[in-house]
Amino acid sequence: MKGTRLKMGRRTYEREKPEGIKESDTGLAVPSQWDLVSDKQMTQAEQPLQFVVGLGDKVSPTDIEEGMRVGVDRNKYQIQIPLPPKIDPSVTMMTVEEKPDVTYNDVGGCKEQIEKMREVVELPMLHPEKFVKLGIDPPKGVLCYGPPGTGKTLLARAVANRTDACFTRVIGSELVQKYVGEGARMVRELFQMARSKKACIVFFDEVDAIGGARFDDGVAGDNEVQRTMREIVNQFDGFDARGNIKVLMATNRPDTLDPALLRPGRLDRADIRSVCTEAGMYAIRARRKTVTEKDFLDAVNKVIKGCQKFSATPKYMVYN
Repeated sequence: MKGTRLKMGRRTYEREKPEGIKESDTGLAVPSQWDLVSDKQMTQAEQPLQFVVGLGDKVSPTDIEEGMRVGVDRNKYQIQIPLPPKIDPSVTMMTVEEKPDVTYNDVGGCKEQIEKMREVVELPMLHPEKFVKLGIDPPKGVLCYGPPGTGKTLLARAVANRTDACFTRVIGSELVQKYVGEGARMVRELFQMARSKKACIVFFDEVDAIGGARFDDGVAGDNEVQRTMREIVNQFDGFDARGNIKVLMATNRPDTLDPALLRPGRLDRADIRSVCTEAGMYAIRARRKTVTEKDFLDAVNKVIKGCQKFSATPKYMVYN
């Protein structure tokens, strides 16, 4: 280390700078305090380090996003290709690859229900500009309920045949897993896969298997099922209002479903905003660009009276 020279008479003294000042400026200890052997052992015991890598020649910066899985070159560690998100194989297999051969003509009766399904599912995907002009958002989800054998699943298969969207069918009991958190994880990955598609329809069949009303049995016996249901509720609120995901649900026991699942804005259409949306649907059905008073009155009669059968908010729907 270069020192400072001082002349005092005939004698010259060399005073060294205090050892370690330069090292302390960088946060390092003095060399005499280094323990390279222990540092090497600690490094080998830790998890592998994450490297900062560059882009390959065939990859554009716009192709890479934060949190994305990528493939890198083994030699230069350069990003060569973006990879799809890691999805559980059991979730991937829920996607219906081939379109069912069922059409709306195969559904006996249910003419009014078929028309509602087409308005809620097909119309926003085929003609979203109609909803933009009226300033309304299409419903996020549809609940098909009724006794066994009334065509709930058949109608969902007809919807899958009609649209070009990715169709994913989930049976409620498939989400009931043995280990804690597994069902909620499958729900998250299911909607993560759905968001990666251009358009997707997610159909929960027998939703009462996981969507039952929450209760406290004192021994936490059904906590895992309730945790899965809460994750579904959370994913509902995470949608974009006019997003690319539509949710269909079917059950023959709507009275057992949790109120959080049926509240206005999720599956129920019984709040003021839903009345306005329903009035807009009447205008679209009549090929008009404006909503009339009659549309609102018809919407009130349809939404409020029709949802009193199993609505989660009956105290807000007092109508004479």
